Amino acid sequence: MVRAIYPGTFDPIHYGHIDIAERAARLFDRLIIAVYDRPLKSLIFSPEERLELTRASFRGHPKIEVAGYGGMTVDFCRQVDAQVIVRGLRVFSDFEFEFRMALANHRLAPDLESVALITDEVHTFLSSTTVREIAALNGDVSSMVPPHVETALREKFQGADPAVTSLRD
Repeated sequence: MVRAIYPGTFDPIHYGHIDIAERAARLFDRLIIAVYDRPLKSLIFSPEERLELTRASFRGHPKIEVAGYGGMTVDFCRQVDAQVIVRGLRVFSDFEFEFRMALANHRLAPDLESVALITDEVHTFLSSTTVREIAALNGDVSSMVPPHVETALREKFQGADPAVTSLRD
């Protein structure tokens, strides 16, 4: 049985993430969406909120589970007996970052493989940062995120002053 993880902060999860996860689930016996708890960037949702939004996005999917983790991704892979790390590529600039990360992970854990899936073209513009910025300005993100995420974003930014809210990663 080949088990893969798809790590990320998912702040918030959006249709681009969901597309990559569903396609990865077709390739592997089991896919764990691994929600990282302490990235070096500003987040709007707590680890618990991100876990719940991600779980709700895949509820009922027979091959996908969601788990939180901290520390190094390769250590989490060992912990859950995963053999593959799945990453998504949107644009060419993503490749350089993901390439370096895959090489570093391979140096740390030569037994793990990294697989990059190219996003569907309709999602190439989509990033969590873009979603957060549009939502903070009370824009329509309904085509970018599932309804439960749209609701959570609306609640998160309700009453917030977008002029003083820094959303950059």
